[in-house]
Amino acid sequence: MAFPEEVCHCDLLIHVNGHHSFFLHQKVLARYSGRLRKDTKKTSRIDFDDFPGGPDGFELVSRFCYSGGETVRITVPNVSILHCAAAFLEMTEKIHPFNLFHQTQIFLEGIWVWSWHEILSALKSCEPFFDFADSCGLITRLMDSLVAKIFQNPDISSSSSSSSSCSYSSSSSRAWWFEDMTVLPPRTIQKFLGYFGKNEKNSPTLTKFLLHYLKRAGQSKNSGEIPRAPSDYSGIAERAVQGVILRGKTGFSCRSLFWVLRIVSGFGVRRDWREKLERLIGGVLEKATLDDLLVCGQNGNVYDVNLVVRLIRLFIDHNNNGDGDNDDLGKMKKMIRVGRLIDRYLGEISPDQSLRISKFLAIAESLPDDARDCFDGVYRAIDIYLESHPTLSFEERSRICRCLNYEKLSLEACKELAKNPRIPPTVAVQALTSQRPSVTTNKEHSSSSSSKPQMEMVLYNNSKCDYSSDNASGEKSEDLRVNLQRMQWRVVELEKVCKEMKGQMTKMVKTGIIMPPSSSYGRSLPRLC
Repeated sequence: MAFPEEVCHCDLLIHVNGHHSFFLHQKVLARYSGRLRKDTKKTSRIDFDDFPGGPDGFELVSRFCYSGGETVRITVPNVSILHCAAAFLEMTEKIHPFNLFHQTQIFLEGIWVWSWHEILSALKSCEPFFDFADSCGLITRLMDSLVAKIFQNPDISSSSSSSSSCSYSSSSSRAWWFEDMTVLPPRTIQKFLGYFGKNEKNSPTLTKFLLHYLKRAGQSKNSGEIPRAPSDYSGIAERAVQGVILRGKTGFSCRSLFWVLRIVSGFGVRRDWREKLERLIGGVLEKATLDDLLVCGQNGNVYDVNLVVRLIRLFIDHNNNGDGDNDDLGKMKKMIRVGRLIDRYLGEISPDQSLRISKFLAIAESLPDDARDCFDGVYRAIDIYLESHPTLSFEERSRICRCLNYEKLSLEACKELAKNPRIPPTVAVQALTSQRPSVTTNKEHSSSSSSKPQMEMVLYNNSKCDYSSDNASGEKSEDLRVNLQRMQWRVVELEKVCKEMKGQMTKMVKTGIIMPPSSSYGRSLPRLC
């Protein structure tokens, strides 16, 4: 930069934001800056620790001063820096005619004809000095123009807000401006909430945008970009959760609610807001799928088991308190549907090496007994767990089996359990013992059914099928005969398994694998056959 000879003697040292030092002529800068005019009367060394735009911004201002206000060309990319720097240095009309602040004011008056991307660019450039830009009114000007651009396309915006709740997480439900605004920093978005969210009609669209913004922020954390602190997004995440809760089950499907939970979990949402979202999910848990429940855990855990336990408890409270279906039959159907879902979930997470027995039992025992019409799914999950954790002790294997209701095991599952080498023998004995009374009942019914006018067949799970002798056709009678023969075969098979188990137990006692019963046990092993 070439300067006139009269100003080549530099008598002013200015440090800008601790990074750069500028040696300048005091009279040249004081001619345009009211702040420097006052400060240079006291000292020839000045430190600016929070100068808007940093060294680049100060260099632009210096060029303006040395050129007599003619060299610097104001453009959309630099107007934010120049405007804030001029305000910081008090470069007003009172100090010099047609000063820098006045020139930027004139340029900003044309903001209403700026393009959408020019407004976004100007807003983004304010990030390093956002607080100062906000205090001098620049952010307000830019936000007013930004929101006006959005409302100039009401058809696009409103159509997205009225789309189906099932597509909240899909790209088809995004408004035209969603993706463009993801380049803005969190503080700018927080400011945007106050402008766009003034009208309640915009609430659904705003909620969608915030979720989309958080989704993109989460993706940027995994893309190698410089990450921001989760606390920077906490206010945005809480506002998004507030919008979701406001619309509730009518605005979001069960899958969408899980999607929201996954998004906001990584941004430091306060506990009370998270609990409200989980309560909303718990109320529709019967509509969830296995994929919905497979939420990643924290602290190195593959699955968030604690979350599922909380959701089950919330579902039970919701179902029992009559907040949902008032029909008892409807409540029971929902309970059984959740029971089957949880059994599949147990089978899915059982191979996880970090899954402790206490967590497995917490899931398995979180539902009441009547939520399962059959415990075969629980048994299969236990078998997978034992196979995936071969180093468990006898006590640990016995402990995990405590969640089984042996009376609700099918005959096939019970036979498989009895022959399973991973199942402790004592557990197998208990399972077979609990099956014997129902099998005996089946045998008695099958032997006396031919003498009854109203015949009844009892299955292993105590469900009944009635046949009327008066109305039964020959075909039904033949089916009944086949079913009775099949039941008798099952009884014989179970008795055979009992005898095999009795022989195995005797051998184990003789070889010392199991200690013989003594008075200290209070009672001997149950008699099987």
